Amino acid sequence: MPKLWNETIEAHRAAVRDAILETTAALVGTHGPTSVTMSQIAAEVGIGRATLYKYFPDVEAILFAWHERHVKDHLEHLARVRDQAGDPGQRLGAVLGAYALITYERPHGTELAALVHRGEHVAHAQQHLSNLVRDVIAEAAGSGDVRDDVAPDELAGYCLHSLGAAGTLTSKAAVSRLVNVTLTGLRPPRRPRMNRPAAGDHPGAELGTDC
Repeated sequence: MPKLWNETIEAHRAAVRDAILETTAALVGTHGPTSVTMSQIAAEVGIGRATLYKYFPDVEAILFAWHERHVKDHLEHLARVRDQAGDPGQRLGAVLGAYALITYERPHGTELAALVHRGEHVAHAQQHLSNLVRDVIAEAAGSGDVRDDVAPDELAGYCLHSLGAAGTLTSKAAVSRLVNVTLTGLRPPRRPRMNRPAAGDHPGAELGTDC
């Protein structure tokens, strides 16, 4: 098969697959995951049922693929945010801020959310996310922007659990405050200040010696 023809076929298949994913998500958003059928999806996309079944075996498989693509897009977005920021401290703030906004904007408490979060891809994505945040934290700890008395993987868990609360907030301003509070918890602990000798005192004063 000629290369150009093969690329054209692959592009067509990718376009059809994307149309299936977006159409199914839209239908489920309107009618709920239990009310959408393969026949409805095929009709909305403009393909036959037999063609649809060549791509996916059922509605649930389509929804898992749709969610997997969105998760992949989110991870790629976080990686771009990390790479575009300046020093290690700025990279950490940018990544945590972007993750908090993703958490804030994604749907929560819906039938669709409950369904797609059962997919096997979710655990893999969570590990990828944890590793990304851990590595950014380790880099910031090396530059002195983050405390080094706690392991980076533990701090990554702290950040992800803390910012998970962004999904319950009602404004982006509240999300920003949550990010700031989380970043404050990562800062190096303050060292105790040493008391300076009073004016006229010197280290050997209480021993009665001269300086």
